[in-house]
Amino acid sequence: MYIDINCDIGEGIGNDKKLFSYISSCSIACGGHVGDEKTMLEAIKLAKYNNVKIGAHPSYPDKNNFGRVSLTISLTELKKSIKHQLKTLNNLIIKEGLILHHIKPHGALYNDMIKDKELSIAFLEAIIDFRERAYLYVPVNSMIEKLALEKGFKIKREAFADRNYTNNLSLVSRKLKDALLEDPKDVFKHISLIVKQNKVKTIDANILKIEADTFCIHGDTPAALEIVKYLSNELPKQNIYIKN
Repeated sequence: MYIDINCDIGEGIGNDKKLFSYISSCSIACGGHVGDEKTMLEAIKLAKYNNVKIGAHPSYPDKNNFGRVSLTISLTELKKSIKHQLKTLNNLIIKEGLILHHIKPHGALYNDMIKDKELSIAFLEAIIDFRERAYLYVPVNSMIEKLALEKGFKIKREAFADRNYTNNLSLVSRKLKDALLEDPKDVFKHISLIVKQNKVKTIDANILKIEADTFCIHGDTPAALEIVKYLSNELPKQNIYIKN
């Protein structure tokens, strides 16, 4: 069985080069929450060298808060920003002779579109030019997933390998101490259950059904490199392989 492991890249953490050896797709910050053309190009070239699929990681235009705070912004301004972020990254991708594989919203924007219909519609309108060309990574059972399918977008449902879930399949808030899974062994158990049984163990120890086509490990998780190394060694023992 093959799975996709994705990492958020180009966020200034300093471990990008090492992470690329263990992942199959990446989502590159494209200027909304962090990043510029220099960091984008560096990430693109690393992805090219390591044969890793390239995605865009657009965000609310909010570098002060790293895109992790819901932003009061008009939908018109948001669409303008998203289009600019994608155009900037995609132009660099094309210059390197590559193609954009997917789009994955970042931070608060990603979380807000789980329930917000108007926001989700605006985002889909902003990325409409990529509907036939790229996948959209979405949370399971979300508003953005529902609308994307209705409007003909190709999607991949995303689960988080390094985050705990609540009983409604939302992520445990980063404000709480148990939000992150940082022990590689815990991440391994977490991801194996999802892959093998389509189930996830919540923070309250309930076992719930979940679907996932791709698994995220945040590049800024302190143990990110240790986690991906461990997974690359241990998953094959369960006949689970990270595909390139």
